[in-house]
Amino acid sequence: MLKHAVQAILRRTRLDRTYDIPYLAGYSSDGGTIYIDRHLPRFCKIRGRRVGVDRFLILHEAVEKALLDKLGLHYQHAHQIALRAEEAAVHAAGVSWREYDRFMQLHIKDVGHEKLRRIPFDLDIKPYRDEHDTQLLKSIQKASQKESALKRDP
Repeated sequence: MLKHAVQAILRRTRLDRTYDIPYLAGYSSDGGTIYIDRHLPRFCKIRGRRVGVDRFLILHEAVEKALLDKLGLHYQHAHQIALRAEEAAVHAAGVSWREYDRFMQLHIKDVGHEKLRRIPFDLDIKPYRDEHDTQLLKSIQKASQKESALKRDP
């Protein structure tokens, strides 16, 4: 059933991997696009198996966005529920959550130390606002303004 849910979400959203996305993944303000950081590898190797990570992150982001928008949950609550959905999908795919999460944590640290150069102009900043990460919000705003100016003046 979880595989069908992921497929339904994939049909309803667009994936974009061309931007720098804080904490690896995010979504557009309208929820129509899921953004995954351009530096995150598309696959991880777990117990000799090549595992695609996009579908799990897409599920997480879509669930989180729906909970924020439709139920008005606070970001941390929506994030925790989305994380559990992601974990269930990882398990349903026969993948070790511990190893998958270890892979993700390594890349979150790498991305966190990276200078944000390209941020989508429509990235939903509610999660960063709710976390009161003012330094990150300033970086996002600065990069997003540059990206928006590039879109207007090619």
